[in-house]
Amino acid sequence: MAVSSSFRDPSGFLFRGDDGILYRQLNQSYGEDYECLMSSGLYDSLVKEGSLISHVEVDVKGPKPEIMYKIVRPEPIRFISYPYEWCFSQLKDAALLTLKIQKKAMEFGMSLKDSSAFNIQYANGKPILIDTLSFEKYVEGKPWVAYRQFCQHFLAPLALMSRKDIRLNQLLRIYIDGVPLDLASSLLPFGSHLAVSLFSHLHLHAKAQKTYADKTVDMSSYKMSHLSLVGLIESLEGAVKKLEWQPKGREWSEYYKSTNYGVASFQHKKQIVAKFLDHVGPVDVWDLGANIGVFSRLASDRGIETVAFDVDPAAVEKSYLESRRKGETHILPLVIDLTNPSPPIGWENKERMSIEERGPADTVMALALLHHLAIANNLPLGRIARFLGSICRRWLIVEFVPKTDSQVERLLASREDIFSEYTQMKFEEEFGHYFAIDDSENIRDSQRTLYLMRRIQK
Repeated sequence: MAVSSSFRDPSGFLFRGDDGILYRQLNQSYGEDYECLMSSGLYDSLVKEGSLISHVEVDVKGPKPEIMYKIVRPEPIRFISYPYEWCFSQLKDAALLTLKIQKKAMEFGMSLKDSSAFNIQYANGKPILIDTLSFEKYVEGKPWVAYRQFCQHFLAPLALMSRKDIRLNQLLRIYIDGVPLDLASSLLPFGSHLAVSLFSHLHLHAKAQKTYADKTVDMSSYKMSHLSLVGLIESLEGAVKKLEWQPKGREWSEYYKSTNYGVASFQHKKQIVAKFLDHVGPVDVWDLGANIGVFSRLASDRGIETVAFDVDPAAVEKSYLESRRKGETHILPLVIDLTNPSPPIGWENKERMSIEERGPADTVMALALLHHLAIANNLPLGRIARFLGSICRRWLIVEFVPKTDSQVERLLASREDIFSEYTQMKFEEEFGHYFAIDDSENIRDSQRTLYLMRRIQK
């Protein structure tokens, strides 16, 4: 069955075989470019350096044999993430990888025909290109056809995140084909006009798009030399490298500095979580409300594939930078608002998957999270339990924080306490519809309780 997100490229598409394995059909129209990719040495070079997903050619019948050239089985990606879920440095690293691949491709007589941010995924802690069909033979004098797409998918959102507001990466969730350049130009502060690279690649680019929007342009008459194309890529590379964002002043990125835990309590909590993880031996873990990933790393440091979700871009940025600095390969920090998580979007709402469609995870951790959802966001405990049950396959490690805890008192300080049902007894009752308590333990010198719950299979 063809993958619902893979239909736009006439060169081929992804599909799942009867065995459930993911394959890619290469169509006859892509045969010449594919052979150039493989015979030129570009494929081997990119795979060796970890920039391109590897594949093997297989003897499998594709869904459309009448136009099939070959079938390949790509190396699987454990968790699919999207650009609107990445922190600033993740999007920046993906942009730089795309430009690096384009420069490398030109050395082998090829070029990227598209530069969609959705062609990049994160695996083993690093960005990697997953679309084997992105390459075409380089034609001397031909402009880079992926230039506008790169500006819309990478440069525009990065500039907006850096120069305006970090939350504007969510525009990629609204504009699936990339942030319109005229919109980016109008939102960027005037000072961005003084940066030569942003002025030319965004502001002038947007103006040119507007000028020629209703005109027929003969691109065959426009030539760009090899040297000029290299200069364009290096200019974009310089523009991206100059964009910076420092995570500071966000509410929860400094959470562990203001927590009511003492050192002993904090260490005891880590010991309990570690004990639970060792007991259940998860295949993979989703850590919800992971903050900077302290508890996520109790799983990832054990070699468990871990996705660390948090609503705060600053916290996720710090977690990702630590992961990159340490060369961690089992943790993927992502920006997710659990009260408004990534929905299915795109054509027929099937091009990009929701969080639930990408699950369930073997084990879910929800530490110091319930009180934020229940009190700060008015979510009933029963609805929270149902959601966690929908994304959890086997185990849930969850923390209950009572009203008498100073962090909950802080949440209630500026609002009326209308949460009469927020009690530990009610928590156990509501979660009991989806989970059975396997173990529980009070965190030393605190009023908090950690639970290990088993998903009830119905």
